[in-house]
Amino acid sequence: MTTETTQAGRVAGKTVLVTGAGSIGPGWGNGKAAAVLYAREGAKVFCVDYRLDAAEETRDMISGEGGSAVAHRADVTDEGDIAETIGACVDAFGRLDILHSNVGGAGPGAALMEVALDDWNDTLARNVTGAFLAMKAAIPHMEAQDGGAIVNISSIAGLTHIGVPSTSYSAAKGALNQLTRNIAIQYAAKNIRANCVAPGLMKTPFILREKDGVPNHILKGYATPDEYHAARAATVPMRRMGDAWDVAKAALFLASDDAAYITGQCLVVDGGLTATSPGA
Repeated sequence: MTTETTQAGRVAGKTVLVTGAGSIGPGWGNGKAAAVLYAREGAKVFCVDYRLDAAEETRDMISGEGGSAVAHRADVTDEGDIAETIGACVDAFGRLDILHSNVGGAGPGAALMEVALDDWNDTLARNVTGAFLAMKAAIPHMEAQDGGAIVNISSIAGLTHIGVPSTSYSAAKGALNQLTRNIAIQYAAKNIRANCVAPGLMKTPFILREKDGVPNHILKGYATPDEYHAARAATVPMRRMGDAWDVAKAALFLASDDAAYITGQCLVVDGGLTATSPGA
């Protein structure tokens, strides 16, 4: 159990739907931490993940702390699936105040000539289409209740070169940033706010995932996870990676009434990485 402290009640009485609410491995992923933090701040949380057991783990953690949560399986890239999911959330809790889209990730291709068309399409589907479909399904409910907040989890890869090729992932996150800004302006007069959080190098279970049975740190050329973590941390001005709670706290701020006059923005959470120059 984490010892993170909060200012209780920042989203009290609100309903939050979090996609990607499970963790890909042991520990705290961005979506899992966000779901738990929203609950600790008084929200009812609809926990959505492609893997039902991962959503159930997050739900059980929230319930174990005395919060209110529902677990639900969905493929956010499927229009019918996500529309049914939004409806199920409203059926369960009566409303939808905050939509938090956390599903994303890079495909196997990085450099341009390595990226197959299927890889490109899959990466854009996970990072952009899922958020698009979720907003399209959620916004009518928010309009009917006179407002809401949307937080899309992006990446600094959508803002700047990250030192390695990331063709489809950078394109997808850049598209997500601009999509979010466009939606923010379309619905500003409806009191629906839309913002992004752009994490930098974060220490989460996702960075140690396996690809085709090979641990990611091996694919990156490091003998152990600790070596990989140390190499990533060394590139950050603060000399450490962030964690899922850093992302969750930024999302909570943007979703809460503390950010009531903030929309169309991309909040960078990166320990200063994007403020540096190459070679600095």
